[in-house]
Parts: sequence; C-alpha cells; structure tokens
Amino acid sequence: MKAKVSLITLGVADLDRSLRFYRDGLGLPTENHDPEAGVVFFRLEGNMLLAIWPREELAADAGISPEGSGFCGISLAHNVPSKEAVDAVFAEAIAAGAQPLKQPGDAFWGGYTAYFADPDGHLWEVAWNPDIDLT
Repeated sequence: MKAKVSLITLGVADLDRSLRFYRDGLGLPTENHDPEAGVVFFRLEGNMLLAIWPREELAADAGISPEGSGFCGISLAHNVPSKEAVDAVFAEAIAAGAQPLKQPGDAFWGGYTAYFADPDGHLWEVAWNPDIDLT
C-alpha cells in the first residue's frame, strides 16, 4: 500500500448545511457537483478530495451502525504558513458557522494552533508548524 490518503469522507447529518459550510463559508471548490448525486466532493490541493455524504448512507456503505456520538478519535488538520494565518482561518471558520473549541495559541511543541468543529462536530485543527512545512 502506498503511504497516501486521496479521499476523506465525512458523514454528515444535513448535506445542504454542510455544503453551505464548506463551499460558501470556507470557500472550498466543489468537484463535478451534481445536486442530485447525494454526495459532494471538494477539490483539495495535492490531488486530494474531501467528500461529505449523509452519515446514515456512509455507515450503510461501510456495513456499520450510524449511531455514535462524542469524540471519534480523529481530527483533520489544515496547516498554514504563519501564526497570523492560523488566526485568519480560525476566524473564517467561526464566521462560516463553526463551533470554536480551542482559541488560537502557542502549542507545547513549539507551534501555534486552534481547533474548531464543523456543523456535524468533525474536529479541525488549524496549525502553524515551525519545524515541518505542510503548507
């Protein structure tokens, strides 16, 4: 297996709400969007896609129960080139309707981070890492 992730799919409660959050609020470009398809893809840099799909349908596709709540043990990270960029992206997400979880600030490991949750509670970290350039 190649050490690569090419698609991340988030199970969402309301597809239209999540589309508005990611496309209109955060400015992610959709990829071949078909309003009748029941799934939305967003083009990310580095030949990668983010998808949103109704939670029940994603669970059924995986053959598991859609029930579950609380921390699911994963976060998505968006790395930026500066502390100021962390502040700006965090503010943009909050303005788009994200729930602030951890205000921007210095991290114990030397970087600068913030956390927010999307409308379905998926955790996003916005980070500046002075040691590894992931921008």
